[in-house]
Amino acid sequence: MRPIRVAMIAAIAITPFLLQGQTAVVSGTLTSFDVVNDTGQPAHGFEIQLEGALPTDLYYTYNYSRYGVPAVVPYATGVYVRYQSAYDTNTGLYAQTTPQNNSAGFSWQNCYQGGAGYATSGCEHLAQSMRYVPPSQPITVTGRWLIEEANNPGHLVAAASAAAIPWATWAIAPFTTAGIAPVVVAVVTIPKPAKVIAQFGDAHWVKIFKTHITRPVTGDELVSGNAAVVPEDATQVEVAWDILQVAPPNLNGKKNRTRRQNQGGIATNTASVVRRYETYKYTGAYDPLTHEVACLDLTCTAPSTGELGGPLSANNTAVNVVADSLTVTKSGSAASTGNVVDATAKISCGGACAMFTTSGANVTLTASPNGSIFGGWSGSCSGTQLTCSLSVTGKTDVGVSFLKQFSLSIGRSNSGTVTSDISGNDRAISCGGACSAKFTDGTVVTLTATPPAGKTFVNWSGACVGTSPTCAVTISKDTSVQAVFGK
Repeated sequence: MRPIRVAMIAAIAITPFLLQGQTAVVSGTLTSFDVVNDTGQPAHGFEIQLEGALPTDLYYTYNYSRYGVPAVVPYATGVYVRYQSAYDTNTGLYAQTTPQNNSAGFSWQNCYQGGAGYATSGCEHLAQSMRYVPPSQPITVTGRWLIEEANNPGHLVAAASAAAIPWATWAIAPFTTAGIAPVVVAVVTIPKPAKVIAQFGDAHWVKIFKTHITRPVTGDELVSGNAAVVPEDATQVEVAWDILQVAPPNLNGKKNRTRRQNQGGIATNTASVVRRYETYKYTGAYDPLTHEVACLDLTCTAPSTGELGGPLSANNTAVNVVADSLTVTKSGSAASTGNVVDATAKISCGGACAMFTTSGANVTLTASPNGSIFGGWSGSCSGTQLTCSLSVTGKTDVGVSFLKQFSLSIGRSNSGTVTSDISGNDRAISCGGACSAKFTDGTVVTLTATPPAGKTFVNWSGACVGTSPTCAVTISKDTSVQAVFGK
C-alpha cells in the first residue's frame, strides 16, 4: 500500500444502538468510494450532497485528493461537501482537473494520489464522516461532478446526472430468538434524478463482494487493493452481477431495481462486515417504450456480449458490530480431554465452544475435567471452582485450562527416606511408605533424601542427578527418580 493512502479515509461513526431482542449493536459504519468522471467533459471538482444533514453532523472530511480541503456549505435542508479547484481569472485556467475517464488500462488504484495512472485516470477517491443521526432525521446522499458552466468561465455547476455510486445503509435486523446469529443488513440505492421521471433511468451493472473481519476496521483501511480488509477476490463475490436502475413512480408491473438488499448472519467472532460495490455502465438494449433494461439473458445476472461498459464507481463500506456472544477457549496440555457445558447445551466444548445470547443473559458454565486436572478459569470467569456464573453483554470471552497429570515414582537403594515438599493430587511422597504420587503437568517438586543414622546419601539417578540431598524436578511426563544411599 502506498504511504500516501494511509490514514486518509473517512468513517461515519455511529453511536451504538440496540433494538429490543437483538443480540448485536452497531458500533460504527464506514464508507469510502472511488468515482469515475463519466460526464463526457473535464471536471474541476466533486460535491457530496447530504440532504437532511446539519453542519454539526459532519466531523471529518477527506482532504487528500487533488482538490484538498473541501468547503462545507449548508443550505436550508442539508449540507454540501464541495471539493473544487481554484480558478485563475488571468489565465482562464483551473488549478486542478479530473479528466474524462478513459477506461483503457484502468485500475481502481489509480483513483488515489500516488497511483501510477492517477493524473490521467479520470477517477478520484473521496469520503466524508458523519456523526450518528437518529432515524427521525433521515439523510439522503448524492454525489455529482462539478463542471464548468457553459458560457460562464470560472463558474462551476453540478453535472445534471448524479454519479452512479450505490450508497449503503447498514442495520441489524430485528431479532427475537436467543442463540441465533444476528442478521446484518446492507441496502444500497442508485441515486435518483432531481425530477420525477416517466421512464426508467439508465441502468448500471453492480458486482458485490463481502467479507467478515474478526476485528473492527478503520476508515483508512477501506482502500482498493487492501486485500486484508477490502474484498475483491473472486472467492469473496456475494453477487456476481445485478442491475441497478432508477424506476418511475408507476411501474405497471415492471421490476423495481432502484435498490439492492443483501443480508446474512455473522459468526460469534465477527467484528466487522465489509462489502464492496463496483458499478459499471450497462451498454445493452432497453425497452423502446419504457427504457427498462432488456438483458439478453432475460435475468440480468451476467453481462452478455456487448452489455458491459466501463467502470463507474467502487464503494468500500463496512459496519463494525459487537454481538452479544460467549466464547469459551480451552488451553493446557489436556485441552482436548476436558469439556465445558452450559445449562442449555448450546455450549459443549467439546465441539461447540461459542454461542449467541441476548444482552444481559445469565449463563452458568460447568467444567468437566474427564480425568484431567482443572487448571481454572480466566477472562470473564475466575477461580478454580468447576462452575462459573456470568452475565453476557457484548463480546464475552472465557478461558479454561485443563492439564494432564503424571506419576512421579521414587526408587531407593538401601534404606533411607525420600519426601516431597508438596503433596501430589492423590497423596504426598514419603518413601519408605508412599513411593509414588500423581502431579499436575508443569508442577515443580522438590525431593529430599534423608539417610538412616550412621549412613550417607550417595547420589541421585533418573530424573535427578548430583550428590546434593535435595533435587527439584519438573513434571511433564511419567517420571522416575532413584535415590542411592550408602550401605
